[in-house]
Amino acid sequence: MKPIYITLLTLLTTMIPINTTDSPRQHDPTVRPATQAGSFYDSDPKQLTHDVDSLLARHADTPARNDIAALIVPHAGYYFSGNVAAAAYALLDPAHTYKRVFLIGPSHYEWLEGASVNTEDDFYSTPLGQVKVDRETGKYLSAIDSIFTYRAEAHDREHCLEVQLPFLQRRLGHVPPIVPIIVNTNDYSHLQRMADALRPYFNSDNLFIISSDFSHYPSYDDAREVDGKTRQAIESGDVAQLLATLDSNARSKKRNLATSACGEQAIITLMLMLDKKHDIRHLLYQNSGDAPNHDHSRVVGYHAFAVFHPAEKATGERTEVADTTSFTLTDAEKAILKEIALGSIRTAFDSTRYTPSRLTPSLRCHCGAFVSLMKQGSLRGCMGSFSQDTPLYEMVHEMARAAAFEDPRFHSLRKEELSSIEIEVSVLTPMRRIHSLDEFQLHRHGIYIKKGYRSGTFLPQVADEVNWTKEEFVGHCSQDKAGLGWNGWRDAELYVYEAIVF
Repeated sequence: MKPIYITLLTLLTTMIPINTTDSPRQHDPTVRPATQAGSFYDSDPKQLTHDVDSLLARHADTPARNDIAALIVPHAGYYFSGNVAAAAYALLDPAHTYKRVFLIGPSHYEWLEGASVNTEDDFYSTPLGQVKVDRETGKYLSAIDSIFTYRAEAHDREHCLEVQLPFLQRRLGHVPPIVPIIVNTNDYSHLQRMADALRPYFNSDNLFIISSDFSHYPSYDDAREVDGKTRQAIESGDVAQLLATLDSNARSKKRNLATSACGEQAIITLMLMLDKKHDIRHLLYQNSGDAPNHDHSRVVGYHAFAVFHPAEKATGERTEVADTTSFTLTDAEKAILKEIALGSIRTAFDSTRYTPSRLTPSLRCHCGAFVSLMKQGSLRGCMGSFSQDTPLYEMVHEMARAAAFEDPRFHSLRKEELSSIEIEVSVLTPMRRIHSLDEFQLHRHGIYIKKGYRSGTFLPQVADEVNWTKEEFVGHCSQDKAGLGWNGWRDAELYVYEAIVF
């Protein structure tokens, strides 16, 4: 077997220019043309600039971040998925400098049994100009693992990476060199090899863009249900849970469901590079049925996610919640949070963002929250998060919109329904691991059960709605929410938390 250092030496030697009059003239730059201009996006530079800027403007109130590790974005025509993509790109800080951008997406036309990294083209072209390709990094990846090859036909007419470039060009201004990678394999070990090769680049110097649409061709309601399950699996950061969810979706017999994530291999590659310290956050969901005058019988789903690098030890302006008993809210603060929840839903109908007029230190604390919508005494939507990486006021804003428009159990809330909706907010204290039900107090504690890739929770107030014993409360959560069976909680991880409900 040839030692790898010989291969690397050969590669590096070919990259050293020879300064002699007999050396051949350097090749003219090769440019990969904009094959999708006029199809997935407008071919006129002025119109394309207007289109992208208008989409980004819908998310103008999104605070820019310089700790973004990766984005998961759709790759359909801008008319259908542009707003979802813009929700992710709006997070990018134009002042932040990246060394390179790794663009990773699925092959729609060629079977690869691996990954094709473009090492031949010097530039990718769009109507807005040219973007340089980092051929050297591509060649290095090909040198260290044969799972990376170059297949021109995998890139020639592929749209999943090209459609990302105008967003990068308009958001960043100057786009750093890109590493275009097309993935196509059913071999999990191949994805692990890709992740291992890419992991050294998964740092603050580089940005990873993962290109994927989600459910393909089910009905509008089925898409929301399937895509909601896939969202939860990705947010978990657990590859096993994602694989199990995709398999469950495939076996669900949803009419016309061809796939629930066309870029699943690219997403898995990303997830294999993460550790538990990375924060995966869902940004927005829509499907093609949300586009004006589009048929609801066959749709495609679109998600946007952001992955953030682990926070530094210095907390800056972040306000921590120290323990489960020290955090309280005044009546005035509770009223503000309800105003934020209602305002976030109301402004969603005109694509604007509700901005609270006053924020106290408690409202800036980082803690989880659930928002429930009730209509005539019945649940109309409920979404929440245990994440403690988001200020409370932002968490309530996000969960209120998610409850109104993203709960897969319900149709999206209609504007005319808003006047009949009652809002309940549950602010969660940090979770605490317990090792015996003796530590669990019915009516005071919520329960969170986790085993492998399965998990489920009951909020504390569920106990007020049912006549269950402590054992029945935990048994139902284990069986009905976590899918572990009635006694599955006995060898699972148990956590308790409290909720301030108003």
